[in-house]
Amino acid sequence: MGEWKKEPELMFGQSGFGQPETYLERGIFMLECKNLEKKYLGKIAVRDLSLSIGQGRICALLGPNGSGKTTWMKMVAGLIAPNAGTITFFGQPIGKESKKHIAYMSTEPFFYSYMTAKDVGKYYRDFFEDFDMNKYEELVERLGLRMQDKAKTLSSGLAAKLKLAATLARSASLYLLDEPLNGIDIIAREQVIEAVKEVAGENATIVMSSHLVDELEKIIDDAFFVKEGSIVLAGEAKQLHKERGKTIVELYKEIYAYSA
Repeated sequence: MGEWKKEPELMFGQSGFGQPETYLERGIFMLECKNLEKKYLGKIAVRDLSLSIGQGRICALLGPNGSGKTTWMKMVAGLIAPNAGTITFFGQPIGKESKKHIAYMSTEPFFYSYMTAKDVGKYYRDFFEDFDMNKYEELVERLGLRMQDKAKTLSSGLAAKLKLAATLARSASLYLLDEPLNGIDIIAREQVIEAVKEVAGENATIVMSSHLVDELEKIIDDAFFVKEGSIVLAGEAKQLHKERGKTIVELYKEIYAYSA
């Protein structure tokens, strides 16, 4: 077999892509990225990346480590700026106002070692107006944590759950979860998936990056496959399966087999 060939750049709703036409009819795209490029010390991390995402979607940003997923999320979150291209959130450039409505969970730990789970909640409440302490306490309990637990004593899996609880306790419009299943055992992943499903709704969109494709395929509406900083395939998960006769897991294996 030859090398995987990049698909033509198309927007959702056009032939071959599956996001509901109602988004186009209403003229609504929550997030639009056009021709994004990001370089680090001359090395290209994101290359000519374009995509559009509507409201009320659960999306998977798929690809191996180093494919550009984290860089894309940081640009959308407003933490770093692209070298080229544009990002708009409800038609407005990413900036101070958009940050109020975008909740980003990084892969890096961001708690001080002295903090308890309760301290983390207070920290978030001070920084984010949309943070719901009651919701946070409920998520902490559901995910098997206690408010008195200290961050420095948590295993990697529990620390990941704490980050997730803090992020999902915001009443954001867009949630960006970078590798939310990393370090979490198979049984606990179901708890995480359920928590994510409950937050998603008509007005809230969730984008999760991961290489644990089989776990996400059960719940996602849309899939974006990223390779070497570019989108090589994107569409509604059910439509991709119908058109290509393959599951998201099978498509992942086909696209990235040559990257191994």
